[in-house]
Amino acid sequence: MQKLLVVEDEEAISRVLASYLKKAGFHVVSCMDGQEALIEFKEQAFDLVLLDIMLPGLDGFELLEHIRAASACPVIMLTARDRLDDRLQGLNSGADDYMIKPFVPEEVVARVNAVLRRRPVYHGDSGCLHFGALLVDRQAKRICLHGRELALSPRELEVLLFLTSKPNRVFTREQLIEEIWGFDYEGSDRAVDLSVKRLRKLLAEWPREQGEIRTLRGSGYSFCTHS
Repeated sequence: MQKLLVVEDEEAISRVLASYLKKAGFHVVSCMDGQEALIEFKEQAFDLVLLDIMLPGLDGFELLEHIRAASACPVIMLTARDRLDDRLQGLNSGADDYMIKPFVPEEVVARVNAVLRRRPVYHGDSGCLHFGALLVDRQAKRICLHGRELALSPRELEVLLFLTSKPNRVFTREQLIEEIWGFDYEGSDRAVDLSVKRLRKLLAEWPREQGEIRTLRGSGYSFCTHS
């Protein structure tokens, strides 16, 4: 049974969500406080977090930051705040989906199932991560598609390893340069564009519904595992 953490400070909404999710076959842990939720997240293993933004203790954005610092656990944000900059902040901070209140509980259950279907699958303690037909072996530093190892340059490999380690988060060219090329790199940030262009060519046979490297105009690049 998959375990969900529901972080919602409105008792009526929390109760309804827990009821529908339990009927759908999930084990549900409910919290009404951000600090309490962080403690639960650290003490238990969850398959997905449903996270409100306006919370006592820690707000949803702060809690999401703590979650992403420690885990790739999927997060769906639930909020009455429908401003575009709020949605972008949530998604750019690592949320996998974003739902605006009021919502229909059946849709929340459907979104949970959809996100869990797209969730990368880890295989034991080997450090391997599957995104559908794409295998990322972080320990051996190799990438396989449909069982065949891809011929990547060291930079391309590091770009893909970095992006797949933080799916659905957006990174600017400058951030990628600092993380992969290093602070002392003096070349053009176009090196990032060239690496991504070649990676897309090598991943051309990878089904887009399983994921893709996206360009967010004016923002940067993201390894997306959701539509």
